[in-house]
Amino acid sequence: MEAVEHIAGHTWHGRKGAVKNAFRYSIDYVLVDAEADQRAPRLFSRGRANVAALHDRDHGGSPGQGRGAAWAREVLARHQVRAEGRLLLLAQPRLLGHVFNPVSFWLAHDAADRLVAVIAEVTNTFGERHSYLCRKPEGGQIGPDDVLSAQKVFYVSPFQPVTGGYRFRFDIAEDRVGIRIDYDRDGGGLIATLTGRRQRLTSAGILRALLHRPFGSRRVLALIFWQALKLRLKGARYRTRPAPPTRDIT
Repeated sequence: MEAVEHIAGHTWHGRKGAVKNAFRYSIDYVLVDAEADQRAPRLFSRGRANVAALHDRDHGGSPGQGRGAAWAREVLARHQVRAEGRLLLLAQPRLLGHVFNPVSFWLAHDAADRLVAVIAEVTNTFGERHSYLCRKPEGGQIGPDDVLSAQKVFYVSPFQPVTGGYRFRFDIAEDRVGIRIDYDRDGGGLIATLTGRRQRLTSAGILRALLHRPFGSRRVLALIFWQALKLRLKGARYRTRPAPPTRDIT
């Protein structure tokens, strides 16, 4: 039986180009084995309401209609990824019933427990979702120095075009998580990071999160709209939302 882990971490975003903007704020993620029974504190549940919870319907498919680990396994099989080992999910939990994950990550391991693929599940504030399957072209273990690239095809921010590409780096150690996403386009882009120490989730940790980072993902949404207002006031160009891509995986 696997213990649920808590990453009380930080995210940093820095905008590149003529209009500069940067911010850093604390954030709470959980890391779970998506296919194993969980040792969880009283205030956390899988698939049912609690102070903090993780529901399959929030991941692996359209928001609110997800299929959890079954979806991720289908994606890996469809793209011929040999990942017979553990399938972990790194995501923000529901807090007091609400959730919004700008990005969550499926961490797929091979039979030797080596990280061989990551599905980055990106959700925008318009209720749309698209995922990027990150793996080395020749297969094999993903290490902290590996840079995995993908073309951007999904509208996330109204202040960035749907052009250019992403460079992902994943440093998933036994005691910490470090993820860097570098979006590059002509004349701009941004860098986003997620870092934090891995520790066992406890009810006390959940209560501390509510005390120091109240309202959970409602706070995340408020911060997103606050940064959007700042960009608008700085004169950043606003781009209308195009139709989403027809396929769900890049």
